[in-house]
Amino acid sequence: MKTLLETSIYEIFAMLLSILYLILAIKQSLWCWPAAFISTSIYIILFFDADLLMDSFLNFYYLIMAIYGWYSWKFTNNINKKNELKVSSLSITKNTKDTFTLIIISLILGFFMKNYTTADYAYIDTFTTVFAIYSTYLLAKKVIENWIYWIIIDCISIYIYINKQFYLTAILFLIYTILAFIAYVQWKKEYIYAR
Repeated sequence: MKTLLETSIYEIFAMLLSILYLILAIKQSLWCWPAAFISTSIYIILFFDADLLMDSFLNFYYLIMAIYGWYSWKFTNNINKKNELKVSSLSITKNTKDTFTLIIISLILGFFMKNYTTADYAYIDTFTTVFAIYSTYLLAKKVIENWIYWIIIDCISIYIYINKQFYLTAILFLIYTILAFIAYVQWKKEYIYAR
């Protein structure tokens, strides 16, 4: 069993870049996107080598989103605040339907990953990946429920990463969980205030 002291230099570097990404994103610095690009590139390889295939795929998705984010932030004209996206919320019915659909997709993809690949934790890894893709979309649309999804995803991810001996990444996801909770509270206040 690997100890924290035996953590790879690549995981340490990816974690530090992920934290840097968060700090720069909070400050709305364009340089958050290169940090995200490099950290996700490292995680693609680390997770693939550890047979966390869906996590590897998810980080490839994040890599593409880092390119999109860089382009969007660099070339989008933010002078016109008239069309600025506001925090919104989905109905309970919409959330329930979407959650049910995502669970079905996760089960189908999980079955494929379990039976036709070498993936470890096939079902829960697929679950976190499917919900993370959806949650990233909700985040881009400023839908407040994205943070609830992220809290659940991050908690499950902590379990996976501890079992795969990615201890620093587990700590990173604990930080993500706390930040997601804080973000939910802040967005909820903004949503209630704007109504």
